[in-house]
Amino acid sequence: MHTLVFYTHPFSRGRVARWMLEETGLPYEEVILDYGTTMKAPAYLAINPMGKVPELRHGDSVVTENAAICLHLAEQVPDQHLLPPPGSPARGECYRWVLFAAGPLESFISARRHGALAPAREAGYGNEADLMRTLEGALAGRRYLVGDRFSVADLYMAAVLGYYMRIGELESRPVFEAYAAAHLQRPAALRANARDDALVAARAESA
Repeated sequence: MHTLVFYTHPFSRGRVARWMLEETGLPYEEVILDYGTTMKAPAYLAINPMGKVPELRHGDSVVTENAAICLHLAEQVPDQHLLPPPGSPARGECYRWVLFAAGPLESFISARRHGALAPAREAGYGNEADLMRTLEGALAGRRYLVGDRFSVADLYMAAVLGYYMRIGELESRPVFEAYAAAHLQRPAALRANARDDALVAARAESA
């Protein structure tokens, strides 16, 4: 197994990727970067020209984009079944929900926050009513998005729903709350949050 090096910041989407790392149980090294300084330093831009986190270096390869990192990590531990079998219809469904959360859902929330919603027919996220109906239909009466076991789709969706409901940027419907709460209490999620919370606390003490 090639070395995994995880570049992140405790106030970033890297929290999702860290949860995925903890879920896999794979050993990794962490590198904490700061906005506007080390993230934009030449040494890091040589690795990730976007100058953003999270980013995962796996051997000589670089994986950016949170969803890509999570899906890549899921593939490294096939015995844990965080992705359905290759070639199965369920695998496509799993990709669907990871990318729905990372794409249309997060894009809509960000655009609405800044008052920059595109016309529904042009935007990949459509409109709020369509998004909420799709989400509620996918989660109502279900513990898992795909099949009968936890997958990377549940990790990503629970992380996104939990965060945006907590900060008040996504309507807290009972079905969303019940779904997210069940997964956010997984041991790997608690370990990941504890590590990032400790980093936040250490920075506050040194400020």
